[in-house]
Amino acid sequence: MKKYLVSLSLLALMAACGGSEEKKDTAAAPTATTTSDDLSSNPDYTKGLELIGKSDCLTCHKVGDKLIGPSYKEVAAKYENTEENITMLAGKIIKGGQGVWGSVPMTAHPAVTEDDAKAMVKYIFLLKK
Repeated sequence: MKKYLVSLSLLALMAACGGSEEKKDTAAAPTATTTSDDLSSNPDYTKGLELIGKSDCLTCHKVGDKLIGPSYKEVAAKYENTEENITMLAGKIIKGGQGVWGSVPMTAHPAVTEDDAKAMVKYIFLLKK
């Protein structure tokens, strides 16, 4: 009886492992072949991503989920991609801000240049769906 239980358990384990692996492969295939979502060749995307990666931005912000501050996708959805908004949001990165997204203030980043802050904002706007 023990042999049957062990054999059945192993069979169930093998079936569970094999089934989910196949689903991953089929789910991943459309993502790999979709070129419209591939931003890696966009210079605004790569520069902004690099600058954000080197900064402390990810301490308070995430791409898709609210952390301490809004997600980058929430920011992109809220503002139209205009030169005026790029300049305004770059100023908020440099000077900090409070009140638009709640009572928690955004820390000022005076060491960030205006050009770098604008590149970060352009990256964020590219995340808009």
